Amino acid sequence: MSDRLSVRELQTQDIDLITNYWLNAEDVFLLGMGVDLAKMLTKDQWIEMLSQQISQPYNQKKSYCTIWEVNGKAVGHSNVNKIIFGQEAFMHLHMWDSSIRSKGYGLQLVKLSLPYFFNNLKLKTLYCEPYALNPAPNRTLEKLCFRFVKEYITIPGMLNFEQPVNLWELTYKTYNEIQ
Repeated sequence: MSDRLSVRELQTQDIDLITNYWLNAEDVFLLGMGVDLAKMLTKDQWIEMLSQQISQPYNQKKSYCTIWEVNGKAVGHSNVNKIIFGQEAFMHLHMWDSSIRSKGYGLQLVKLSLPYFFNNLKLKTLYCEPYALNPAPNRTLEKLCFRFVKEYITIPGMLNFEQPVNLWELTYKTYNEIQ
């Protein structure tokens, strides 16, 4: 892989990129991630939520986002929510640029995001609940030494329909061992 991969925290100039990712995505793509189209936020709601995230100190964040870059171009993001500072959070993975999906970048970009989540939020455990029928994130988590906990049916996020998810966890101890 000769491309330069990097990760950084969400900045104001990224708000339109994330908003456009969600609002311009094809329905079939969103459904494949388990999104309930009727729950989609408006542009103003996305802007308000993401702007608030940028301004909050780590210990008060309800959501926290890293931006994924390939050769300096923003191509996706990873965010955590359901944050209990100093304890746990739930991670989500989003590759915006379809031309670079399935090239192995996701694995490396998630790995580069982990220090932001563990160190800045002082996490003991990081969880991820990808849609059980979406193989890409499940493969990525397994390769990164996340431990499969269980499959169950839930509504994993504010934009989702009820669905089977796979619960994965990565403890701080395991995270330190794979660094």
